[in-house]
Amino acid sequence: MSYGSPEEEWQALLTGSHLGVLKLKQTFRRVPSPPRCKLCHAPFEGVGGFVLKPWFGRWERNSQLCKNCMSSLMKRGIGGAEIELSLLFADVRGSTGLGERMRPAEFTALLETFYRVAVGAILGQDGIVDKFVGDEVIGLFVPGFAGRDHARKAIAAGTRTLRELGAIDGRPIPVGAGIHTGVAFVGTVGSDERISDFTAIGDAVNTTARLASLAAAGELLVSRATADAAELDEAGAETRTVEVRGREATLDVVVLRPGVPTPA
Repeated sequence: MSYGSPEEEWQALLTGSHLGVLKLKQTFRRVPSPPRCKLCHAPFEGVGGFVLKPWFGRWERNSQLCKNCMSSLMKRGIGGAEIELSLLFADVRGSTGLGERMRPAEFTALLETFYRVAVGAILGQDGIVDKFVGDEVIGLFVPGFAGRDHARKAIAAGTRTLRELGAIDGRPIPVGAGIHTGVAFVGTVGSDERISDFTAIGDAVNTTARLASLAAAGELLVSRATADAAELDEAGAETRTVEVRGREATLDVVVLRPGVPTPA
């Protein structure tokens, strides 16, 4: 199927309706082995990954995507589309104080554990790790990768992250997180047609970041939009109305506490 514009093709790609990618998924599901490209399911490891590497190897700008999926779109330059997705922001609470009290090597080890757990939780729910920003991890749950239940998967990833980090023996890692579902521009960004990243941009992204900043250690703040989309069971959960910096309207959130670590 041909598309009338690059944006139409991006829309199909990101919502999971791109016929070419769907055909590749059907084929690659039979070829071992994971991990796989989040778009076409091309294997990166095993015999299949070795044979396909020249054409479907990891894209150098995001190792969760293959170069074949991105090359045709990259030929047209920077692009993307506005879609609804779910986003997860998680960051270490009180990291400045932790860094002051810990030896550099110890603090680095703490951050590496945080990254490892958060990345495992995001990838385990078919999300994409957008980036690391200091003591923060950003996960994108795009319908074309995570499916229609992207909101539920984002909550599952956030819950697992906080639960595992709060249960570490000796030094639980104090992490707060926020999840929001909304419309954002998702695609490649850069300058002068030079693509530098695959990311999401827009008010939904900023809102998620603000929610994460409001979460205490061990708290997962889930926006009403995400809770409704995921049909979240709120029995016994606390609800709050919060003021989000940069927004005129307040935001209703559901507070989940899958892990309440004790700050060092």
